[in-house]
Amino acid sequence: MAALRPLNEKRTLPVRHYLMCPPTHYTVRYQINPWMHPEEPTDTDLAMSQWETLRATYLDLGHRVDLIEPLPDCPDMVYAANGATVVDGVAYSASFTYPQRQAEGPAYLARLAELGFAPVEASAVNEGEGDMLVTSKAILAGTGFRSTVAAHQELQEAVGRAVVSLTLVDPSYYHLDTALAVIDDDLIAYYPPAFSPGSRSALERLFPDAILASDADAKVLGLNAVSDGTNVIVTPAALDLADALRTRGYTPIPVDTSELLKGGGGAKCCTLELRP
Repeated sequence: MAALRPLNEKRTLPVRHYLMCPPTHYTVRYQINPWMHPEEPTDTDLAMSQWETLRATYLDLGHRVDLIEPLPDCPDMVYAANGATVVDGVAYSASFTYPQRQAEGPAYLARLAELGFAPVEASAVNEGEGDMLVTSKAILAGTGFRSTVAAHQELQEAVGRAVVSLTLVDPSYYHLDTALAVIDDDLIAYYPPAFSPGSRSALERLFPDAILASDADAKVLGLNAVSDGTNVIVTPAALDLADALRTRGYTPIPVDTSELLKGGGGAKCCTLELRP
């Protein structure tokens, strides 16, 4: 039976540090994941409004948000989580799979160096925290569509933390952060069908009390959520996940990122956590 956190538990909320990129140049002009349909119109003003609401939510919760200047020819740069993995003061750069996004990696690494993080330039293909999610047990690292196992090994050497490779098998969940969310130090939520059998078994062993996402929540990228250990920013469409979070003693905060979903991302994709 899943362990429940007492609903009246008093916790000191640590200040989280995030890096975000405004969707100034956001549009869907090419297709590099199944969510993208260039023939359908996008509303950049609406995307900006939704992004501003997300940023304001973090600030209202007492967290710190720094920004990076968007590059004109990088419409996907709003998905800041893909730009790097930042752990223990080290910024391990992204090295993108598709040429349309390759300019983003150096830009993010330069900005992170300005913010005081030790830069490590990746030689292996990876898409940052889109595929590298930090827990107290290990860094969970996705592969199968974007990031390579070689990058997982490179990250382990760079930061000195154990890295567990997980294989993604459904193209709709092409990044780990579309199929798995870190809720707390030792609690995750994930969608089992997105993973290979061996990876599912590994997750079951590591996180026996995990929240298992419903088909309905997975299909709206409900797991592309951001948690500060108490509050969880989640799409309003992820109703089952919100109920499960409340049952466990967490506070789901619905934030609509539907326009940004047209590019294949939600709240988590737009948010790179910077860990000192």
